[in-house]
Amino acid sequence: MPQSSSAEIYDVVIIGSGAGGGTVAHVLTAKGLRCAVLEAGPMIDPRRDFKEHKWPYDYPHRGAGPGAESYFGGGGSSGQGFTFNANFGGNELDGEPYTLADGTQFLWWRSRVVGGRTLHYARNSYRYADYDFKPYDRDGLSPNWPISYEDLAPYYDKTERLTGVAGSSAGIRSAPDGIFLEPAPPKVHELLLQKACAKLSIPCIPNRLAIITKPFNGRPACHYCGQCARGCGTASNYDSLQIQIIPALRSGRLKLFDMAMAREVVTNGQGRVTGVIYIDKRTRQEKLVRGRAVAVAGGACETARLLLNSKSSEFPNGLANGSGMVGRNLTNTVDFSVSGYLPCLEGMPRYNTDGYAQGHVYIPWWLWERHDKLDFPRGYHIEVFGGFGMPGIGSFTSYGAQQGFGKRLKEAVRREYGCTIRLAGRGEAIPNDNSYVEIDPHVVDRWGIPTLRFHYKWSDYEWKQARHMERTFIQIIEQMGGRVLPRRTGGPDASGIVLIPGSVQHEVGAVRMGDDKRMSVVNGFCQAHEVKNLFLCDGAVFVSNADKNPTPTINALAWRASDYLAEEMRKGNI
Repeated sequence: MPQSSSAEIYDVVIIGSGAGGGTVAHVLTAKGLRCAVLEAGPMIDPRRDFKEHKWPYDYPHRGAGPGAESYFGGGGSSGQGFTFNANFGGNELDGEPYTLADGTQFLWWRSRVVGGRTLHYARNSYRYADYDFKPYDRDGLSPNWPISYEDLAPYYDKTERLTGVAGSSAGIRSAPDGIFLEPAPPKVHELLLQKACAKLSIPCIPNRLAIITKPFNGRPACHYCGQCARGCGTASNYDSLQIQIIPALRSGRLKLFDMAMAREVVTNGQGRVTGVIYIDKRTRQEKLVRGRAVAVAGGACETARLLLNSKSSEFPNGLANGSGMVGRNLTNTVDFSVSGYLPCLEGMPRYNTDGYAQGHVYIPWWLWERHDKLDFPRGYHIEVFGGFGMPGIGSFTSYGAQQGFGKRLKEAVRREYGCTIRLAGRGEAIPNDNSYVEIDPHVVDRWGIPTLRFHYKWSDYEWKQARHMERTFIQIIEQMGGRVLPRRTGGPDASGIVLIPGSVQHEVGAVRMGDDKRMSVVNGFCQAHEVKNLFLCDGAVFVSNADKNPTPTINALAWRASDYLAEEMRKGNI
């Protein structure tokens, strides 16, 4: 029998503290509700633990050698102690395995920190377009959402007014305008890109980023250190820790349980949840926190895992899984890149091009009206990388291989550094029956919780989309007067061009919303069809994975669900 963490019965128990969980905590505590947040990682101090102003020489051997992945902020095992980035997690975590079905490749990033992935994500903030909510009406390949752009637009507004988004209005249907602060000016390579795109009739506009360019809601403007993935101690960029969780804690209406690994959502046998059993990772004790309602926001796959593991006589196939749809319809972003070398930038005087860590411009999908001319459905946007970023371990490895060492190496670095551009496509994948998660019947984590087994396959739609990306990127780079740099293999049909699913941490679906209870898990307010006081408030509820990064849509959906939940509580329905 798990210990009770306290005698208190909270209004809402929230699982997860990232974009979804942070938004739920922010909205509900502001409405006067008493909430508890369970987070599988530790609470941190941004001023102490963020590393945006650290340098390689602050670390032994400049971060090279064993543990060098800490310098890059990628990988790692324990998920703790990253020295140079704000990544507290990884694809491999000690004692927290996941498995892959035969023929499957998938990288599952688990964040283990209060604030989740919002501490290190790129902060691209793109609204879904009106047609993104009605994909079936366009091509019949996946269901329509049960909500429309008009339903969610007021919550995009609320999100942008809270987080702050720099950008500009462009009047492009695929990239709906929002409430924007002034964008950052383009860098030199981005100006060249814009000129080339104009000649090709491709839009290239100021990027939309949850990074503020002027004082906003008591936060100072970004000072362009360019180290956004290392955490922002001034809170000039959005993360749920500083913008939502900490203010909610200060309200006195939020209790945080960190290092709390959720194991099971418990029910009363009458179709209602009553609380959450979790493992206290510090003591390894099993504990119970009780609530009038539960909001799950652990990330799409973690949310599916929790529901599948929450079995009872009432829900023998997993909580709220009468439809059998929990775990199904998993999608991730199609990722494909091409790099080019721009000789016209050789010898350019050095200047600080840090700005935001992300590009100051981007290319929204421009062919949404011409799909009858394409051999693939849906679309992609293009992100832009380049400039004189701060060098890191491995920055000049290719120079050593080509030039050797000494004078020739130094000359090549001085001549060529900052002359490259990388175009990265972020494309929509179509849900398919071969992409889903299930509980592995033979594997548990160190806490005794059964883990996930992944099944994932790209379809021909995604491969054709990648081929279009490749042709387009080459055309743009050559229009800039550049030459395409060698790639790992000869084309997107070969392994290694389209990155392994999960490489871009945009997994969504797995517990999708819908009006048809036979084909979905939650309704348009993220409320479980079968359990009226259970809400799912992360990317798990997405019906489709548009060519937009999912975070602002997670924020908006969670805000809308929270308003609905609070009103249902006020009415006495929950």
